[in-house]
Amino acid sequence: MPFQFATASRVIFGPGTFKQAGVIAKEFGRRALVVTGRSVARAQPLGELLAAAGVAWEVFPIAGEPTTQAVREGVTRARAAECDCVIAFGGGSAIDGAKAIAGLLTNGGELGDYLEIIGRGALLTKQAAPLLAIPTTAGTGAEVTRNAVLASPEHRVKASLRSPHLLPRVALVDPELTLNLPPDLTASTGMDALTQLIEPYVCVRANPMTDALCVEGMRRAAQSLRRAFEHGNDALAREDMALASLFGGIALANAGLGAVHGFAAPIGGMFPAPHGAVCAALLPGVMEANVRGLRERARDSGTLRRYDEVARLLTGSPQAIADDGVAWVRKLCGELQIAPLRAWGVAEADISAVVEKATQASSMKANPVVLTVSELSAVLAAAR
Repeated sequence: MPFQFATASRVIFGPGTFKQAGVIAKEFGRRALVVTGRSVARAQPLGELLAAAGVAWEVFPIAGEPTTQAVREGVTRARAAECDCVIAFGGGSAIDGAKAIAGLLTNGGELGDYLEIIGRGALLTKQAAPLLAIPTTAGTGAEVTRNAVLASPEHRVKASLRSPHLLPRVALVDPELTLNLPPDLTASTGMDALTQLIEPYVCVRANPMTDALCVEGMRRAAQSLRRAFEHGNDALAREDMALASLFGGIALANAGLGAVHGFAAPIGGMFPAPHGAVCAALLPGVMEANVRGLRERARDSGTLRRYDEVARLLTGSPQAIADDGVAWVRKLCGELQIAPLRAWGVAEADISAVVEKATQASSMKANPVVLTVSELSAVLAAAR
């Protein structure tokens, strides 16, 4: 099938590569807006690298999921400080927020003009301000995707700002930055990475280039996610997970996702639930429902064979079939102490509303089989 492929203009990967941040930023401008997560102190080493390279910087923290209001404030701060480039230093939330800020700095109008679902959905016409994306978690792959997912508390939804112009100029991925991640964050972000390798591999828009990345990424995640959770300073495990996250980001941006992310969008907008934790809670149930649906309604589908391959990659057994893959993921979630969705406030009474919104989510359109409302409700109830 025809396909297109795009990613960050330049990807730099490897332990110790973070030291290049100042030199790279100097190529982009003289004053940077540094978008961080909740902890500004973590960005101090970055500030030292920027200062050594002669780049002034203004810090802008985003606590929790990026909101539309936070992005508006970030744009105001960047313009007031006359920033000519943006640096994202943090997890997916910081990177998504930075992408949106960089896009609005060079395009006229207001954020609502460009947002999907709750805005006009207009296209960005100009390249975003130069953006250097430096992930400090291994999960979202946001450093190589072309969209920014923003929460709108007043609408209780998450909406995307989506454009090829949002792709970072440089994605600087240093696995050493993830060595101090606590176990719970390692688990949720790592399961997000695994989800973003499995879903593009079995989705209806899979293509040969993303397949290769997904296969290698799943292999690495299978051998290293549990190790990274149990031994946070295992450098090789952290390197594997950083690669798995990077590959997953490239794959989802160039193929698609599925029902896990179809659910994650409305749940993330309605409840204070971290994206990775939601994906982790839903992944085994969605895999099981997809396999069952394919066997009942599309037995000759090649996707069933893909689920068998997923199982072989995850378990390491050449005889494994799809059901073994589902069982492996479910067991892993237990070992990683993944919390059920009720821990984030999802009640039984919310199931119908979440399912209704999930059926309209863009990610659901790439799911390998159309799941019925009854099937989606059962998946959500089991994950709750």
